[in-house]
Amino acid sequence: MERSDKTALNAAPAADFRGNDGSLLSVLRTLLFFTFLMITLPIGLYFGTKSYVFEAALGMSNRDSYFYAAIVAVVAVHIVLALFVYVAWNEGSRQWRDGKQD
Repeated sequence: MERSDKTALNAAPAADFRGNDGSLLSVLRTLLFFTFLMITLPIGLYFGTKSYVFEAALGMSNRDSYFYAAIVAVVAVHIVLALFVYVAWNEGSRQWRDGKQD
């Protein structure tokens, strides 16, 4: 009888871990998405706005276009950070409502 109790106790944490595995995968997917966005969006916007918007369309000098393109990239970083905080906040509150607190 002791043997069956030990196997039942050992099986319970594995079932709990499998339940948290889906939320862990969701958190990892969200983190990787925003990491990719944080790297590519500001760099792409910097070079895109510098070449196409500020130099080609608006006719600014090379020195001025660096400055304004950097401003666009910094604004993009802040937008991505704000979106990440918003998504993480909603995901955390959804897990708290469902009773999946760690």
